[in-house]
Amino acid sequence: MRKDITITAEVRTSRGKNEARRTRKAGNIPAVVYGAFQDAVSIAISPKEIAKITRSSSGLNTIFNLAVTGGETTPVMIVDSQVDPIRGKLLHADLKRVDLTKRIKVTVPVHTEGEPFGVKVQGGLLEIITRSVEIECLPDEIPESFTVNVSELNIGQSKRASDVAVSGSMKLISDPQSVIAHIVSLRAEEVATPAEGAAVTAAEPEVAKKGKKEEEAPAAAEKEKGKKK
Repeated sequence: MRKDITITAEVRTSRGKNEARRTRKAGNIPAVVYGAFQDAVSIAISPKEIAKITRSSSGLNTIFNLAVTGGETTPVMIVDSQVDPIRGKLLHADLKRVDLTKRIKVTVPVHTEGEPFGVKVQGGLLEIITRSVEIECLPDEIPESFTVNVSELNIGQSKRASDVAVSGSMKLISDPQSVIAHIVSLRAEEVATPAEGAAVTAAEPEVAKKGKKEEEAPAAAEKEKGKKK
C-alpha cells in the first residue's frame, strides 16, 4: 500500500563496524537501498521512522518515499531488518526501490469475520489454518489486508485461498486450494472416551475367567494325586 510518507536519509561514505557504531551513536542506523536496476547505496536513516512503518497496519507492504540528501528521491519498501535480540532496538534495514509501473509479489494478511453456523448451532470449533496469502499486483493496488466471512460454514466446511476476493491487477499466487479456516467437530472426541472405557470394562471378565482357571488347576492336581494313592 502506497502512503504519502517521506523519510530522509544521508549517504554513508564508509563502511565497517566502527562506522556502523558511529552511525548508531549519532541517532541513526546503517541501511542500504537497492533495486530497479540501479546501484546499491549505503545510507544512514532514522530507526524511529522505520519502526513506524513496520508497526503500521500495512507493515512491510508499505510503500513510502525515500529522500537521500544530495541524491535521489524514490518510492521504496522495507524488505529486511535486523533487531537487537536483547534490547529490541533496530540495528539495520534493507530498502528496495519500487517501480510503480511493474507488478510485484507481496504477502497480505487474511482476517476472518462472522460467527460460523457450525460453531453457534452445531457445537463445532473454528480453526484458522493460514493467516496470509501471496498475491501479485501493481504497487499502488497492494491491499492492507483481506477479509473472509465464515458465517455460513458448517462442520466439515472450509474457506480456501480461492475465496479471497482479489480485484484490479491482483492475481492470486498462493495455492487456491490452501485452507484459510475450517470448522471441525468436537463430538467425535467426546464419544471416543466412553468407547475406550467400555473396551477396558469388557476386558475385565476375561482376566477374571483366566484367573479362575489358574486357581482350579492346583485343585485338580491334588484330586488326581489322591486317586493314585
